[in-house]
Amino acid sequence: MQTVRFVFFCLWTAIWAGPATANAADDALAASQALQDAAEQLDRAQSAKDRVKALTETVQAYEQGLVALRDGLRRASIREQALTKELDTRQGEIAALLAVLQTMGRAQTTTLLLHPLGPTGTARSGMILSDVTPALNAKTEQLKSDLSEVATLRTLQESAVDTLRNGLEGAQSARSALSKAITERTDLPKRYIENPVETAVLLASVDTLDGFASGLSQIGGGDKESLPELSEVLGDLPLPVAGTILRKYNEADAAGIVRPGLLIATRPAALVTSPMAATIRYSGDLLNYGNVVILEPATDALLILAGLDTVYGDIGDVLPAGSPVGLMGGSIDTTDGNLTKTLQDSGLSRTETLYIETRLGSDTQDPTTWFTDIRE
Repeated sequence: MQTVRFVFFCLWTAIWAGPATANAADDALAASQALQDAAEQLDRAQSAKDRVKALTETVQAYEQGLVALRDGLRRASIREQALTKELDTRQGEIAALLAVLQTMGRAQTTTLLLHPLGPTGTARSGMILSDVTPALNAKTEQLKSDLSEVATLRTLQESAVDTLRNGLEGAQSARSALSKAITERTDLPKRYIENPVETAVLLASVDTLDGFASGLSQIGGGDKESLPELSEVLGDLPLPVAGTILRKYNEADAAGIVRPGLLIATRPAALVTSPMAATIRYSGDLLNYGNVVILEPATDALLILAGLDTVYGDIGDVLPAGSPVGLMGGSIDTTDGNLTKTLQDSGLSRTETLYIETRLGSDTQDPTTWFTDIRE
């Protein structure tokens, strides 16, 4: 009787322990499928009418799939460890339960229903069994599901290196194809033709980003009346790159330096796009900011993107919203050891930084008033 009571206690404890955590295996499998879809999308993009747009969407699909895969596999590893630990801690309980079930399986049903306290005890035992049996069946099904999940999680983690390598190589192929398509593009309208002398004189006469941006707003730029008003483009803009905020507007860094913009941590080789239709006012190396792209989306408004490794487009080009303007630097080694580290370290990939500054006239603006998907 003591053993039976202990089993009943274990059963009710398991029943009321609460639902299992979300199935991380499903998310990881979905991410793997997304990368396969991106590979098919890359094949279609090569012959698309607007190759730049199609390849831009392909690169973004790869980036999103890789992020989801890393996150899914990381959570899958955590989930597997939790399930394994739970089973290890419940070995005694499971052994006792199996022993009782074996005894019940060998005994006749009529004998099992007898109770030393007579008919009343037998009735009570029957009521307990009738309550416990459905819950036991449910718990058995849950255990089967958990064991199946563990097997899936382990299979996913074993094949993760190949999946990630293929995804990274596919993403790099898409980026290379995009760069080639942009080089061959000839259909972009121009709002004005750059005056290289004016640009060179401005570069030689300033030593700050603020000075360059202020001077840029005073030269060239074509017909200002053809540009939309700022109010028409703000309020629902995506960030130019996927990432997280390292420093906010006018927030000092470790050295006490304050900059009137956002510093975004991004993944290596991340694609940077124009969040709105805009004219390229400047593209190239600038001061100590690395490669910089300055966009003019509206009258007297500038969007400055600094710290890129590769820049696309020429000064004067008019870009549609979502057009690629460059790539971040950095790379990921596709050897097995580094890929394994990539899967295990959720923070590994955000090793590059993009500086974003927004300006209206001669004044800087808080970029959070321009973009709606700010994440920290």
